[in-house]
Amino acid sequence: MESSPKTVFFIGRPGCGKGTQAKMLAAKTGWHVLASGDQFREIATEDTPAGRRTKEEMDKGLLSPHWFAMYVYLRSLFSVSADESIIFDGFNRKEQEAQLIIDSLKWLERPFSVLEINVSEEEVAKRLAGRAETSGRADDHYVEKRMEEYNTYTTKALDLFRNLGVLIEINGNQAPEAVALDIEKALNLV
Repeated sequence: MESSPKTVFFIGRPGCGKGTQAKMLAAKTGWHVLASGDQFREIATEDTPAGRRTKEEMDKGLLSPHWFAMYVYLRSLFSVSADESIIFDGFNRKEQEAQLIIDSLKWLERPFSVLEINVSEEEVAKRLAGRAETSGRADDHYVEKRMEEYNTYTTKALDLFRNLGVLIEINGNQAPEAVALDIEKALNLV
């Protein structure tokens, strides 16, 4: 493994396995995972105007406003020490978020990679339908809305990362262990 700290972002369609892969990478490397979904779900439990609004939007399968997502991202980023490797899961879903990520990491002089876990829309529908039965996550019941949000917003973020040369595409239609191995190879960890 390289000794310089890594900053890794996961991106992809809902249900592509971002969270699973982030956890698998963390287990392999010991790096900490900062997941936007976990943080938003925590905020949604708060009895505050922001908590209630966050819950309402999550229950409908909507993405948070970019400025709110970036508040959560920056709060997380600024807690990371200079020599610590970190995994971000789900903080880069809109073009404005992607640009702020680029700008903030450039300002901190911290190189980063964005791993796009590619799965088809058909596979997403199948995975989310199965997960909705067991997860208890209200947003899993809104597959079409979540895909619409992805196609409207996230594809533009992907273009920014692709043009910057930091986007690494990973085939997410494989078994989770094969996906994990491809990620490790892409990050020069094996």
